[in-house]
Amino acid sequence: MTAKVILNPYAARWQAKSRIADIKDALNSAAVEYEIALTEAPEHGSLLAAEAVVAGFDPIIAAGGDGSIGEVVNGMVKAAGDGQLAKLGILPLGTANDVVDNLGMPRDLDEAATMIATGKDRMLDLCEVNGRYFINNAGIGLEPFVTTIQQEMTYVKGIVRYLMATLTAIARNPQWEMELEWEGGSYKGPTTLVSIGNLPRTGGIFFTVPHADGFDGQLTFVHGYPPSKLGILRVLPKTMKAGEGNYVEHPAVHEYHSPWLTVKVNPGSPAHADGELFSESVRELNYRIHPARLPLLSSY
Repeated sequence: MTAKVILNPYAARWQAKSRIADIKDALNSAAVEYEIALTEAPEHGSLLAAEAVVAGFDPIIAAGGDGSIGEVVNGMVKAAGDGQLAKLGILPLGTANDVVDNLGMPRDLDEAATMIATGKDRMLDLCEVNGRYFINNAGIGLEPFVTTIQQEMTYVKGIVRYLMATLTAIARNPQWEMELEWEGGSYKGPTTLVSIGNLPRTGGIFFTVPHADGFDGQLTFVHGYPPSKLGILRVLPKTMKAGEGNYVEHPAVHEYHSPWLTVKVNPGSPAHADGELFSESVRELNYRIHPARLPLLSSY
């Protein structure tokens, strides 16, 4: 069947637009029959994906970064409702490319196109928060506060931007009181961050939910409260460790697995899903997992 390629030309700070010819060459070489559409504004990817579902395209290919993938997934799911989802292919063009790296998928466009052409998929868990879907991670508190800062940074690019935004956010030291409830547990008190993961890495270098597994049918989430800016700075390097020595070993940080999570926040916090802010100030969030919901073209 014909694939629909939804390309975000803004990905990687407009660098994706210059790679349209490379994308066409890769898909043509892999003998993938396709049509291509470019997004023109935030959330346009969701609309294009929904239209592609209705028109019967399969697979649907997200060409862009993690936020672009998130938009496409939202459009696919909302158009399909409770029905079977089209297969999702990915051509990574972003800055961090966390989804493909987390899943061990290729960054090289020719290899990615070949993977799409094979048509072999794995059923990835799908996460939802307040009616928005995500496949990598979501967060409230410090993590999306960092996102609000890095989106304003135009003078630096790449992973350096994420790191500088993180240090700026820590210096500002925002504070929240939160109530968390999940299957078999609860917490109420001061909270610096809550990071919810389907996959372990975000921002290119931060393993905020190191034991997340997109195929286990569970949300994995971390909440923590290092009580000072110095304490946060001491914990920060540990978020960059994938395995032993990660920040979840700190006594002020806690990691759990659950099919659902509810969070109440005071004052309101920014919130993101797959790196895209969906609220500047939210006070209540409801997370849930949809096990093995999304057929992802991720194997040869």
